[in-house]
Amino acid sequence: MGMEPLPPSLLFRRTDPSRFTFSSTKELPELREPPGQRRAIDALRFGAAIRQEGYNVFALGPPGLGKQHTVRTLLEQRAASEPPGEDWCYVHNFDETHRPRWLRLPAGRARELRSEVESFIDAVQTRLPAAFQSDEYRRRMKDLEKQHEAAREAALDKARGEVEKRGLALVRSPTGFALVPVKDGKLVEPEVFETFSDEEKRTYRQALEDARGDMEAFAEKLPGLEHEHQRRVRELNRALASSTVSRLAADLRDRFDGLPEVLAHLKALEKDVVENADEFLEGDGTAPGKKREASTRYQVNVLVSREAGRGAPVVVQERCGLGHLVGRIEHRQIFGALTTDFTLIKPGALHEANGGYLLLDALRVLQHPYAWEELKRSLRARAVTIESISDLLGLSSTSILEPAPIPLEVKVVMLGDRWVYYLLSALDPDFPELFKVAADFADDLPRTPETDAEYARLVAEMARKNQLKPLDAEAVARVVEYASRFAGDSEKVTAHTRAVADVLREADYWATRDGKNLVGKAEVEHALEAQERRVDRLRERVYEEIHRGTLRIATKGTAVGQVNGLAVARAGELDFGFPVRITARTRLGKGEVVDIEREAELSGPIHSKGVLIISGLLGARYTRDQPFSLSASVVFEQSYGPVEGDSASAAELFALLSSLSDVPLKQSLAVTGSVDQHGRIQPIGGVNEKVEGFFAVCQQAGLTGEQGVIIPAANVKHLMLKREVVQAVESGRFRVWAIDTIDDGLALLTGVDAGVPGPDGNFPPESVNGKVAARLAALAEQARAFSRGKRAEKG
Repeated sequence: MGMEPLPPSLLFRRTDPSRFTFSSTKELPELREPPGQRRAIDALRFGAAIRQEGYNVFALGPPGLGKQHTVRTLLEQRAASEPPGEDWCYVHNFDETHRPRWLRLPAGRARELRSEVESFIDAVQTRLPAAFQSDEYRRRMKDLEKQHEAAREAALDKARGEVEKRGLALVRSPTGFALVPVKDGKLVEPEVFETFSDEEKRTYRQALEDARGDMEAFAEKLPGLEHEHQRRVRELNRALASSTVSRLAADLRDRFDGLPEVLAHLKALEKDVVENADEFLEGDGTAPGKKREASTRYQVNVLVSREAGRGAPVVVQERCGLGHLVGRIEHRQIFGALTTDFTLIKPGALHEANGGYLLLDALRVLQHPYAWEELKRSLRARAVTIESISDLLGLSSTSILEPAPIPLEVKVVMLGDRWVYYLLSALDPDFPELFKVAADFADDLPRTPETDAEYARLVAEMARKNQLKPLDAEAVARVVEYASRFAGDSEKVTAHTRAVADVLREADYWATRDGKNLVGKAEVEHALEAQERRVDRLRERVYEEIHRGTLRIATKGTAVGQVNGLAVARAGELDFGFPVRITARTRLGKGEVVDIEREAELSGPIHSKGVLIISGLLGARYTRDQPFSLSASVVFEQSYGPVEGDSASAAELFALLSSLSDVPLKQSLAVTGSVDQHGRIQPIGGVNEKVEGFFAVCQQAGLTGEQGVIIPAANVKHLMLKREVVQAVESGRFRVWAIDTIDDGLALLTGVDAGVPGPDGNFPPESVNGKVAARLAALAEQARAFSRGKRAEKG
């Protein structure tokens, strides 16, 4: 490209609206998949289709690419043709009450089971008391009472007969039974008994003593009779309860025929109801505790319920704590104590997505304690175990439940930035085993006529999705240009759909405010300007301080050892460029270039590397056959923060060469670019912002037509400059040059031929390089003379 400035056509690549065949995006067909993401889409489809263990997916790429929307749309399309998954619920374990059991049912049947069991229990609470109040039950109970009374009387008659044989009578008393002597067929009163002879008294007393054994035998027989009676009553009650409950349960079992897990639970439930029938007979409300216990024990806790015909579940989980992933056990407070039961088990995202797909934000999972470990454990075990953090830490827990782990069949898709993916790959050996599929979303895509057409459909899709007004062809062309500027490359457009969607929303607002039915180019321009205006206070402040002279930047004249470098700062969502004054001083020394920023601990490693490259270049280029006897210092003037990057290494080199050659540099020019040890100029980032930053400063000071920016030739393809910069170049008030070597830059900055080595390897004396070489040779001679003087002093 020589020494000629770049033509305006290379400063901004325009999109011709006439290439579009539509008048409004309303005419464009639906977009099946985002443009430029074929690699990621193919990976997603593969990951969703393969059913081997460990083939979960990690969708990687920076935020704003629309990863979640793309992944969710693709999975929902696939899930629509897949089975809806199964219902899951927890029920009481009648064998081990602290270990609730799970039941698996076809889609939609869990709620039915809960409703039917509730109806069954309600019916039991009604029918069972009624059965025990029936005439038939009362008749049979009376028969049992009569049989029991007859057995008691028979035993009593037997005891009475034995007593009478001994001349005694068995008489009922308020405290039970009493033995009374009998004489001449009459009971002997106590006072009469005292008139008997001693012999008669001894005879009766002996008879009383013997009769007590008969009475003890009678008393010992009574509990057995009572126990037998109670056994018969229990058998009657059990038979009646079993008959009543069995009739009610038969229909319930028929409704869930073919589901052995459910039928087994219903059988256990029926057995428990029969065994605890007394709980249903206390209908007067005097025992609410028993009522509540019974009703809780027989409930069905529906964990997950599907809808038949809806397809497999696709769950997007925003909250990624441990409980949100694997579920939790809640507690209720009763009289100051925390209690729980299986009805307080709550599902997690893994339960909800079981049989389908689960989308998680990787960083959110990693930020919550134990969430990542439990997710991995669930995927490895293919089962979900509900545990609290206190259980995992081995601390005392209020949970007394150990719910049975639920079998897990789920495809997990994690979304995250690339650094998260690479960090997990490097540090977690489990990660590659569990997430074997990487769906890498592209940051940008090539800018071609075909891509422009696809991008127009993408714009139309975003407008429809956000319920925005359609855009005309000129507005779409401007959006494509913005997408290229956002990508920082005239040959590419960004895949950052969030940023583009924000522009569309704001353009729609301005069109609505102005009463327009279509969004045009003017509304898009307004949106872009308004976005920038809201966040450019810091940029304006920096430019203001330069204009006021607080930050000293010269835009005209010349100076030795001083050049305008270019830097980029970030303020929120705004990147902006601004010039920095770089100065260099040189003198006799030991062959070192001192980076003052590094000495002040303000320099990053990349910037320090750039300065070391400059030192190597100077020594190899100008002092091959002589000592490098230079001491130089280079600094970013009025820089009070960290300096990083090597994009100013070319400017630092030019300042050093100017100081060595004593040839002044034009202050109307600014330079950006890194340099290698062979003097080649290498590309840098933020070229658009840097050019615009120097342009803004020159515009404030007044454009003279002499000002401009020197950039690496490799950065020309990245130029997408603002309209005012391009217009200034078109009118000759500002210029942009592209260079490949430091000699190109020296000629532009000094107006003097840089000089190339002749046949003898020496630079022309009047060239900049020749003067640099001469200065370094003189410094080397001074160093030798100084060294000879030192030796002479010692001699």
